[in-house]
Amino acid sequence: MLNVESVDVDPGQMYPTVGVLNRGRGLLYRGPVAGNSTSYKQLNRIRPGVLVYSRLKAFEGAITVTPNDLPESFASQEFPTFTFASETDPDFFRILTTTQGMWDALQKASKGMGGRRERVKPADFLNIVMDIPPLPVQERIVEVVSAVDDQIAALDKEAETLERMSMAVADNLLFNEPIVALGTMLDDIQGGRSPQANTRPPGADEAGVLKVSAVTPFRFLPEESKALLPGTSMPKSALVQPGDVLITRANTPLRVGAVARVPDGVRDGLYLADKTLRLVPLPKLDPDFLVVAMALKSARTHLTSSATGTSASMFNVSQDRIRETPIPLPDLDRQQEVSSAVLSVRANADAARAEVASLRRVRAGLLSGLLNCTINIESAELGGLIRGEGHSGA
Repeated sequence: MLNVESVDVDPGQMYPTVGVLNRGRGLLYRGPVAGNSTSYKQLNRIRPGVLVYSRLKAFEGAITVTPNDLPESFASQEFPTFTFASETDPDFFRILTTTQGMWDALQKASKGMGGRRERVKPADFLNIVMDIPPLPVQERIVEVVSAVDDQIAALDKEAETLERMSMAVADNLLFNEPIVALGTMLDDIQGGRSPQANTRPPGADEAGVLKVSAVTPFRFLPEESKALLPGTSMPKSALVQPGDVLITRANTPLRVGAVARVPDGVRDGLYLADKTLRLVPLPKLDPDFLVVAMALKSARTHLTSSATGTSASMFNVSQDRIRETPIPLPDLDRQQEVSSAVLSVRANADAARAEVASLRRVRAGLLSGLLNCTINIESAELGGLIRGEGHSGA
């Protein structure tokens, strides 16, 4: 049932605030807001163990159940809260918020003129019809799916630890090496352009342009691209090639300046956008080492502090500032030794990430089957998932 607790904003108080991430990914913890710095006259108190969604972003699946240990938190009145009836398990609904069925239902309930004017009103949310099993079945589904979630969390933690370890290896191997400006080691920085494109990825026989999300630290994601409209031409110099070292010149503050190398076997027909640049190193700078050097804390600090912009969602860094990035420069043999050691550790992290992706697919299929009764709850238990014996090959 709808159960909103509104509080009057006191100019002399601080209010820890939260938002809701899309696709059922939980809460977004924001910084505290001073009462005298907000235009809101009232805020909604976000309590532990309640269902909350963003009226504006519900169509993107911005819904979750708050954790039981949530500290005092607040949000704007765009975040209604709901308490649960006695015959429902909050943990079951937390899992339900991660399903495509819930996201589709919210999208259908969203009303408005488009963009930020779309909203899901609480009355419309409460009118959503979904098949909810009896409480004992809810609790058993929670037990089964939580076993998979525990494995995913453990693998995520392992991957994060390995990624941190890889950079610790780099810092240790590069201690006391001479520092130079990146620009002195580059032959060129090349860019593309951003034409009109579809929102969907390109098909196998279609050309595409990279989105900024195609480049993350150490990782190139060709699927993060948009299909070019028919008849659109792009300069040949913007064509993505195997071995390219790419950097994002525009992204969120944490991701601006991310660098990755394009692997062998990348599909043909992808082009650089104007927000993605190609770094062309001189022969005395190993391309793999360049990726490692640009992920070091000193380089990241330089790039993020150099980024400019007025939006927290998109900052820019200029080519001049990229050229000024400090990087260590051992001799070429040492560069290759360092990059080989770092990439070896990161390969193990990538393997853990791949297993996470596989387990997420298993989870989605398992949950869908349990909800639509095509998978019997007893067979899921006997399959070893409750005992924690499931794995990516299940």
